[in-house]
Amino acid sequence: MNIDPRIALASLTNALEEHLNAALNRRSEEDPAVESAFYGVADAFEAYEDALFAASGEVTPLDLYDEEEDEGFDVESDGDDSDDGESPA
Repeated sequence: MNIDPRIALASLTNALEEHLNAALNRRSEEDPAVESAFYGVADAFEAYEDALFAASGEVTPLDLYDEEEDEGFDVESDGDDSDDGESPA
């Protein structure tokens, strides 16, 4: 069942606001409300991406962070994935 991408976008916006509120009001380093809101954003984003693609064939320029896939992620990376030997401008 396809959902309207506008509805999915509204859900994503709400999830982002809930995450912001949870983060600003965190009670501890591992506050379960923040974790729950984090996963809410991820779920809402996937629903939006799916709805957008179903309605228009388009995707967003965003990727979800997956700790298992990115265990070797270099935080100091400049974000340039090209391997052309040139420095980014």
